[in-house]
Amino acid sequence: MTEQLADISAQIATVRQLGAVVNAMRGIAAARAQQGRALLPAARAYGDVAARAIEQALLLDDTSPVTPMSHRTAPPGVIVFGAEQGFAGTFADRVLDSATSALANSHVFLVGDRTASLARERGLPLAATFAAPLRAAAIIEVAAVLIEAVTTYLDTSGASRIDLIFPVWTPGKGLKVTQRRLLPLDFARFSSVTSTPPLIQLPLPKLLDCLTEEYVFAQICEAATECFAAENEARVSTMASASTNIAAKLETLQGLERMTRQEAVTAEVVELASGVRSRRHRQAARDKYR
Repeated sequence: MTEQLADISAQIATVRQLGAVVNAMRGIAAARAQQGRALLPAARAYGDVAARAIEQALLLDDTSPVTPMSHRTAPPGVIVFGAEQGFAGTFADRVLDSATSALANSHVFLVGDRTASLARERGLPLAATFAAPLRAAAIIEVAAVLIEAVTTYLDTSGASRIDLIFPVWTPGKGLKVTQRRLLPLDFARFSSVTSTPPLIQLPLPKLLDCLTEEYVFAQICEAATECFAAENEARVSTMASASTNIAAKLETLQGLERMTRQEAVTAEVVELASGVRSRRHRQAARDKYR
């Protein structure tokens, strides 16, 4: 009985330690999710500024620029943002489930080590993998690396379509995977509200190339930020469920500990009572034969 009670006490201590770890992970994920949400307005505003600049630049030429397409049959590129780490429930699987059809016959740039590992297990073709940002400050660095990789691919394969696939977390609704066309830009949708052409110092084609690069960079930053926030929101949700399960397990073990302790006390009392009765019987027997 004593060994059983010691074993239950050890299990309670282990569960409490696990609960402390889960709560710490939940707190860290919540802080990171908040950082990501706080950065989203800035990322979107950056993209809006680049879009307005493109709109104004297009006033200088009545003909919409057309991106030349290569005669080479280069596969389209797709940038997929996924999970960097585990403990986020089905987050990584759901991203892959939603992106599987888009990954077929595509040049895949996959961001997120955890999702990349799952993709390899499924036998999905990956052209390049990148680590997802673990902190909000690293989002710009990841976007810059992706811009360089995409530019290199376009230069070596010819102009090609590039899509973005990234998860978005909506409070109350959960996870949704979004697909967005990144390149080539549809310049027809950039319509300026002003009719006054701007003054420029660069040739228009060069200016549009620069503005397009800024706009694409902003779109990648926004997608990376959405994914960063979504992964951590998913981790918060997963850790909340784990915390509930741990609390239930702890309550069960504590109840078992109380029951085992009570049984041990009862057994001790019964043993003591039996000993007292035995001594009384022996004493009575001796007194009888005196």
